[in-house]
Amino acid sequence: MAGRVDPRRNLASVSHLLEESRIKAKVKEYSRPMVLDAIHDVLNWFRSHIKKGESPPEIKNIVEKVESVLLKNEAERLRHVVNATGIILHTGLGRAVLPQQAVDALADLNRCCNLQIDLQTGKRGRRNYMTEYLLQKLTGAEAAMVVNNNAVATLLILSALCKGKEVIVSRGQLIEIGGSFRLPDCIHQSGAIMVEVGTTNKTHLHDYERALSENTGIILRVNPSNYRIIGFSKLVPVADLVSIKKKQPVIVVDDLGCGALVNMEKYGLPEEPTVPDSIAAGADLVCFSGDKLIGGPQAGIIVGKKDLIDRIKKHPLTRMTRVCKLTDLALEQTLRLFLEPDTLIKNHPTLRMLTIPAETLKKRAIKLKKKIEEKKITMDVRVEEGESETGGGSMPGTPIKTFVLAVRSATFSPDRLSHLLRQNEPPIITRIKENEVLLDMRTLLEGEEEILLDALKHIASS
Repeated sequence: MAGRVDPRRNLASVSHLLEESRIKAKVKEYSRPMVLDAIHDVLNWFRSHIKKGESPPEIKNIVEKVESVLLKNEAERLRHVVNATGIILHTGLGRAVLPQQAVDALADLNRCCNLQIDLQTGKRGRRNYMTEYLLQKLTGAEAAMVVNNNAVATLLILSALCKGKEVIVSRGQLIEIGGSFRLPDCIHQSGAIMVEVGTTNKTHLHDYERALSENTGIILRVNPSNYRIIGFSKLVPVADLVSIKKKQPVIVVDDLGCGALVNMEKYGLPEEPTVPDSIAAGADLVCFSGDKLIGGPQAGIIVGKKDLIDRIKKHPLTRMTRVCKLTDLALEQTLRLFLEPDTLIKNHPTLRMLTIPAETLKKRAIKLKKKIEEKKITMDVRVEEGESETGGGSMPGTPIKTFVLAVRSATFSPDRLSHLLRQNEPPIITRIKENEVLLDMRTLLEGEEEILLDALKHIASS
């Protein structure tokens, strides 16, 4: 009808909302640009609903929704969460918990540092000097280098040393890791030519030998660190692959993936190929991750023959994939822990969580259950035996005995209870099994049991 005023014009203006006391408080808390974004989003949302026939909202409703949007956006920021899943290297939760020594060193790095300056001459110096030195010392390799993840380490090796040449790899090792990263795609991207040998379950030394040609550049062995082939199967040890070099000069590369620096069996864990053993067996290059069994920040590490690493360092991709000072320092501090075997478990969060005796966890679970009962939290809580796992593409198919609190609520479904725990500050991440929310004692860090207790009390009383 002519002259009718569009009801959307009755919405409060941005300038009016900015004068509201609750909005002013949010500007101080979150900054003006973030609040403005939230206001625009909320006003657009209300406009679309008014267009459908709904009445314009009151000011207080707009303010409440702006606050809700800001809170939701803030929830996505990177921050501490409590890992009660029992997955020690949880990819979604940042994988390895950094050692306190690394955290303290990072906190002290709030000024300039000698990242790439020679303090003797004042001229340009070497990046990652101490980290590379420690890697050489711990692995027995001639040289080392660090990039930002192990997938890049593999790509860099192939690009620098095998472009236009053939790389021989077992069919049983053509892996896919998280994010749909597939080794065949990596090989193709590097410019190398993939030559598959053997079968899915069995590959023999003679398979590699028959595949040799004048254009062979690399023999690539890939550790199945995120899966296992069991039963009627065979993989060729790296030492046997090294023997092929007597017949033809090729480069043997061992991609270990999770990259153990120490013998895991001495800690009561399953055998995992170690970097020092691979170097001792004669591998020319070994690459592995820094944020799995090493327990440091995300990084890709290459160790091995100096002449080969010097060639890789000159490749253009190296400049594009180098790590920053934060990664370098955190990795350096983590590696230092391995120099002191007697205190390694105590100071290394990943290895400590992997090796806590199940009986210790049972005692902690019983103690936490008792506290819940003392607080009169109206939830059914039982102590149960369960299974943790390493996670992060490390030691697959290796359940680790643990104890959990199995929680039921008469008020909330397991999904709802798990959701409410995630909304806690800090968020608590759990798993659900058979209509119960499980809280695994193995991955809880110091002080986090009290956080769990407070969260359950708050939820029960809400």
